Amino acid sequence: MQIEIGLISSAAITLLLLLFGAWAARSWKVFSMFAIPGPVVGGFLFALVVLGLREWGSVELTVDTTLQSPAMLAFFTTIGLGASLSLIKTGGRFLMVYLLACWSVAILQNLVGIGLAKVLGLNELLGIMAGAVSLEGGHGAAAAFGPTAEELGAEGATAVAIAAATFGLIAGSLIGGPLATWLIKRNNLAVETHDIGNVEERGVDNDSDISEGSVTATAAVIGVVVVIGVYLGELFGEWTGYSLPGYVGAMLIAIVLRNLNDALGWVKIHGKTLKLISDVSLGYFLTQAMMSLKIWDLYDLALPLLVILLVQVAVLAALVVLVVFRVLGRNYDAAVICGGMMGHGLGGTPNAVANMDAVGRKHGLQSKVAMVVVPLSGAVLIDIVALPWIVFCLNWVA
Repeated sequence: MQIEIGLISSAAITLLLLLFGAWAARSWKVFSMFAIPGPVVGGFLFALVVLGLREWGSVELTVDTTLQSPAMLAFFTTIGLGASLSLIKTGGRFLMVYLLACWSVAILQNLVGIGLAKVLGLNELLGIMAGAVSLEGGHGAAAAFGPTAEELGAEGATAVAIAAATFGLIAGSLIGGPLATWLIKRNNLAVETHDIGNVEERGVDNDSDISEGSVTATAAVIGVVVVIGVYLGELFGEWTGYSLPGYVGAMLIAIVLRNLNDALGWVKIHGKTLKLISDVSLGYFLTQAMMSLKIWDLYDLALPLLVILLVQVAVLAALVVLVVFRVLGRNYDAAVICGGMMGHGLGGTPNAVANMDAVGRKHGLQSKVAMVVVPLSGAVLIDIVALPWIVFCLNWVA
């Protein structure tokens, strides 16, 4: 029996699952411990119901995900509008080093994933899904790039990417704090931190409250950027034969617009409204991506995927300990940042912050520089290189 849930019903269910997931992620210790996002909790619960109906009830349940794409476009546009390159100068040496390390990790993760997929006899596109897409990119990028990889011929790519992102969240949360503590003890580091000052964003109003006018104006800017980005992405594909997903085009146009606006002062971007739209659009599109997840696609890929992910963890840990820690200065701040990188490099920015907060609580001092550098790089600046690199790899392998 096939049951199709229409657009309006799917939207209502999505919002209810989003609310439930937020409550569960906040209230259930196992989810809060590993910083599992609410949309993942709610959407995955629905995916489990679909799996149960398929396997034991002979019912195939599908949902209308028409609104997933617009929400995804809006989210990546907000990421681009938050990517002020002037922040790199403000962050100083720590930010430059950490950001270069993040970009290097993104490049390395895809190369490792592609190489291991080839060795294990898998579609190499699945190796990219178990690389920077799901690890540094997290569930958001996994849900966005999975369908693109499937269009290029990688069956089950979305399920692989989501599963890898979930593995990364847990692994990053378990490893980051202990690794930072080990670095501090092993090197007898003095517990002291440096202050790089306040990070100021030009062209952004972070003080005014959200209003009808701010929502309308911000939504209008996002809409214009989305239209231009998608259109130019299509033209780019026609001219070069190189597939550029619409959300990547929108994000790149948003980055250009943001930095031109920083220099020329065309408009004032409302920071609180931008964050609100970003959070809502991410929650909606990620919940729907999880709802439509085909868990059964993982049956034959579980063991090879686990091998790839374990190697990814080992490679990142070696890079963090042997290179990043030393380049950052072998001090307390460097150790805390390394703990954050394990969380961010395997899971996401919330995991990185949770790791660093736990280390700071354990040693009685929060690293000020770490709490500025890691979230700024992980939430915004990493995508300047990571997303174009992912797109390049998808086209290269395909």
